Amino acid sequence: MSVFAQLNAEVWIAYCVFAGLCVGSFLNVVAYRLPMMMEAQWEADLREAKGEEPVAQPRFNLLLPRSHCPSCKTPIKPWHNIPVISFLLLKGKCAHCHASFGWRYPVVELFTGISFGILAYMHPPSLLAVGLMGLSAALIVLALIDLDTFLLPDAITLPLIWAGLLINLMTAAVPLGDAVVGAMAGYLILWLIFHAFKLATGKEGMGYGDFKLLAATGAWFGYASLFSVLLVSSVSGVVFGLAIQKMRGVDHTEPFPFGPSIVFGTFCWMAGLDVIRFLM
Repeated sequence: MSVFAQLNAEVWIAYCVFAGLCVGSFLNVVAYRLPMMMEAQWEADLREAKGEEPVAQPRFNLLLPRSHCPSCKTPIKPWHNIPVISFLLLKGKCAHCHASFGWRYPVVELFTGISFGILAYMHPPSLLAVGLMGLSAALIVLALIDLDTFLLPDAITLPLIWAGLLINLMTAAVPLGDAVVGAMAGYLILWLIFHAFKLATGKEGMGYGDFKLLAATGAWFGYASLFSVLLVSSVSGVVFGLAIQKMRGVDHTEPFPFGPSIVFGTFCWMAGLDVIRFLM
């Protein structure tokens, strides 16, 4: 009997909610550090291309240095890093300098925990359930990074495509042929739209990361998901785009990230599938 099969429903859901809160805390770290790591690598590659000596940099990755206050750089103690609870107890401020952290941290933790809990409620303990939770975590962090930097890192989108194909090979949640066609079609659809828009206007309407993100959606849910995801993404993109431009105080002609809209469309497709499964 597998470890998954030994869990009862209540324990399974509670475990997944707790795991989601912890993962959400780590997603905040990834969203903050990964773009900085990418920029440092680009600068190093540029110096190498110019034949310049590399500049010594302090060790910096997703794990090191330890989490610290962005204002005073004081390392955060483990008991001050408990998801959501520590934020509430400290009233959203650094225990050392009392600088505000902002509400994004607990919101991401809560959203991740809730999404894991919903998936655990809808899916019995299984490889598919764990895979969908991993997909949710990746989508959340991609949306955060795109909102901050207009980037959808290959370090996340490309493994997400292969993970979708692998999960369908192992679980047959979607026929593997549908998943392969979905990955190809997801990339090709936005690639064609990108080049048609560029040919008509001379401007680039989106980034290549968007192609890969939709390809990942197709790999996980098959080609049948693409029309609905694109429809929801396009409609929500207009709403999100206008809202983001308004909050940032920029002109409506300024670009806005499309990745969060694809993420929203993918989550809507996942939710729709789960509701259908639940009612059947």
